[in-house]
Amino acid sequence: MHKDLSLEACFGLIFLSNGKPVPAGSAPNGRLPMETKNSTAERKRDHIRICLERSVQFKRKSTWLEHVHLLHNALPEISAKEIKTETRFLGAQLSFPFMIEAMTGGVPEALEINSALAESAESLKVGMCVGSQRLALEDAESRRTFRVAREKAPTAFLVANIGAAQLSERPGEKAAGAVEMIEANALSIHLNPLQEVVQGEDQAGFSNVLKTMEKAVEAVDVPVIVKETGCGISREVAKKLITTGVSCLDVAGAGGTSWAAVESLRAEESHDDSRAGLGREFWDWGIPTAASVIETRSVTNLPIVASGGLRTGLDLAKCLAIGANLGGAAHPLLWPATMGANNVIREIRQYMTGLRAAMFVVGARSIVDLRRTQFLVTGELMQWLDQRKIKPRGEPSARKRK
Repeated sequence: MHKDLSLEACFGLIFLSNGKPVPAGSAPNGRLPMETKNSTAERKRDHIRICLERSVQFKRKSTWLEHVHLLHNALPEISAKEIKTETRFLGAQLSFPFMIEAMTGGVPEALEINSALAESAESLKVGMCVGSQRLALEDAESRRTFRVAREKAPTAFLVANIGAAQLSERPGEKAAGAVEMIEANALSIHLNPLQEVVQGEDQAGFSNVLKTMEKAVEAVDVPVIVKETGCGISREVAKKLITTGVSCLDVAGAGGTSWAAVESLRAEESHDDSRAGLGREFWDWGIPTAASVIETRSVTNLPIVASGGLRTGLDLAKCLAIGANLGGAAHPLLWPATMGANNVIREIRQYMTGLRAAMFVVGARSIVDLRRTQFLVTGELMQWLDQRKIKPRGEPSARKRK
């Protein structure tokens, strides 16, 4: 995507340690200042650049949303003007069930991106999750790139973000620090075991994650969301997660951006053939988003966010019909964010337009109606659910809820 433009072309600037902008290409030897060469900051910058310049989407596996069919209603008996997309999510009132998913933070380029995303969230009254705050918890100078979200979106539903692997030490302190940093309305704890193992085995530490998650939940006074990062959540994992006291699950299934792909391309650039090969091997790993939403809904009544490959308002409508409460997207908004809030707003409005059209042609006046609408599953998704003995939208009874 946009292979003809580099990251420097997007922003036209790089930044020295004193915060002063320098035209792209004027750094000595074309290299970045040494201050950005620490592993975490360099990795974050690589992630932005690779996601903008390279193809990082799943190749052979889709979201399986093409196997979800909403039943067309030739007599909707409503006016399109009657359709209401407003919804409540974790105590917040949103204009429609949409979340700007986590992207970035901690490096100079992220300031402009997060600023545009936050302005869009504020303008459209949708949710926004910031990128991982790991670096900002370690480096005070990088916190501005996250705090800008609250500055630009004073009333928006903002979600702080920290990795489960980073909670192995001082989980309560880190969780509270992430929330306080952006005055967040919720905290997201992300699960990325595949990404971390492709980065290197020394990065992949997921021992006692459930216990540290419980401590994080206890340490904050906002709802906690647990989010995958492109590989999906199974019903078995969902059952374990809901025992920790979290308030919401974001399935982030397969079919959109592959973080194994991103790390493979990073490794390729650094001539690490072993990690590059591992990333290629697992490029298409994961539970497709549609399957993950249905699996998760089969074991919990908690709110569910569907993300991972949602590219249209119709994708969003299908996810809501099969059991999600909210949908989210990241990659489709990254490039627009480099060009300013107006471009992000235009992209998000397309999701709303598609959602409203889907609601009209199934005869749903409200999001509640849409979540009750009829649908069919076919193909690989149907085969998956048959083998897993899962019924679509088979919500557990209240007495089974944990």
